[in-house]
Amino acid sequence: MSVPRLSIVIPLYNEAESVPALHEELTAALDALEFDSEVIVVDDGSSDGSFAALQAVHERDPRWTILRFRRNHGQTTALSAGFRKARGDVVITLDADLQNDPHDIPRLLTTLDQGYDIVSGWRRDRKEPFLTRRLPSLLANRLISRVTGVHLHDYGCTLKAYRSVVVKNIQLYGELHRFIPAVASQIGVQVTEIAVNDRPRRYGSSKYGISRTIRVLLDLVTVRFILGYSSRPLQVFGGLGLLTGGLGVAIGLILSIEKLAYNVDIGNRPLLILAVLLVIAGVQLISIGLVAEILVRSWHEMRGHPVYILRDVLEREEDKGES
Repeated sequence: MSVPRLSIVIPLYNEAESVPALHEELTAALDALEFDSEVIVVDDGSSDGSFAALQAVHERDPRWTILRFRRNHGQTTALSAGFRKARGDVVITLDADLQNDPHDIPRLLTTLDQGYDIVSGWRRDRKEPFLTRRLPSLLANRLISRVTGVHLHDYGCTLKAYRSVVVKNIQLYGELHRFIPAVASQIGVQVTEIAVNDRPRRYGSSKYGISRTIRVLLDLVTVRFILGYSSRPLQVFGGLGLLTGGLGVAIGLILSIEKLAYNVDIGNRPLLILAVLLVIAGVQLISIGLVAEILVRSWHEMRGHPVYILRDVLEREEDKGES
């Protein structure tokens, strides 16, 4: 089988009713393309008849590859498994619940060919309740854009197109799948977004609840650290340590002056205990930063990969054999 140019990666959890229609719509969209493609569906430990439905599709359509987890791991892990399996130069992700429209795929590809590395879908006209889904999403997208510096209207839209080199060079865990454009900005990518069709859910109900919002907020803290200090943790821990320890030393000096100049009894003052605790905390934070710095450097050396990703290389023909 020839290597496809396009890989479609679909995380799926308990969507047995959606599988036949998903196959039909996706087949129509892919058949209209002028190049080979593959579909990788990751069954994230479904407990309904999803795997049987996927198996039936696989037997009819060899373009479909099915990965099945033994238990539910979450959308981020499912996407990560799909990215590892993907062979195409371009990877497009979409949901299995039919709310994403496969017929938007050509538009994503056209936009990607304009020189971008990531094209994110924007569900401008969402078909979900305003107060419970659209308003929290609007606030979350503004917060994420402000914190990460990558401004998108719809981080939560699964329908996105990536160049393979992007998804092959990032590590995903937690709920980081929605932050891929922000995380990928660390290696230098061109990101844009286009409006895509959003359709009401046909079958079943949403798998997301309030607990997901909490996990997203916690992962946002992780993403901010990754973007700012993942390769130089001493700067954040050391900075906090110097601030904390410096405050403790300043309080200690003030107390010392009071004792030496005015003979004030400071032995029983809570401020003295606070000064000692701040100095100890400062030393600990700096120590943590040093240990983290060593771990980061060791990790990069063990990987054997540089911290950069090349986008283009222009060189003379005679130099190519020397690189």
